[in-house]
Amino acid sequence: MTQSTLILLVRHGETPTTGTVLPGRAPGLHLSERGRAQAEAVAERLSGLPVEAIYSSPLERARETAQPTATRTGRPVTEEAGLLECDFGDWTGAALAGLTGLPEWQTVQHNPSAFRFPNGEGFSGMQARMTAALETLRAAHPGGVVVCFSHADPIKAAVAHALGTHLDLFQRIMISPASVSAISFLDGQAPAVLTVNSMSEPLSGLRKT
Repeated sequence: MTQSTLILLVRHGETPTTGTVLPGRAPGLHLSERGRAQAEAVAERLSGLPVEAIYSSPLERARETAQPTATRTGRPVTEEAGLLECDFGDWTGAALAGLTGLPEWQTVQHNPSAFRFPNGEGFSGMQARMTAALETLRAAHPGGVVVCFSHADPIKAAVAHALGTHLDLFQRIMISPASVSAISFLDGQAPAVLTVNSMSEPLSGLRKT
């Protein structure tokens, strides 16, 4: 029987601005002390899985979250641009409190497929980029377990795509810092979403060794 490819999508751990600012792709944002502890906890939760490869968004907060898993598994972290955060354009670095009152914010929440950040990326483009990256990684590691460290919106978009859910509903999916979502891919079949926003339990049961 053909073994499915298991892709684990891990959101980076908390940073000093989590929940208050849209950092986007601005460089120089690192994990907070709590975020570093969350990264260690993710590595512990993944223990027991036969991890074949680790990929990360190039941004510091994602790479720092990936490092404890790399240390535990002995696998290197490979940067993958397809896992990058959405490009928020002119909104990069803006406080969320100042954005929620904008008319455009309602489009972001309720009709994101029609929204493109000023001088930045659209949600549809972000989803296409993310799903194409996962397809490439799936093809590169048939039957393997692949861990991808990314960001909330790209992970939400990937989960929505795997579920067959319209992008306009992807904001209903919660992806918390250092959470793990798992998608199983088998040639000739639709993807199977095994878990979403998993926060605490061991994950070794996702793949029998």
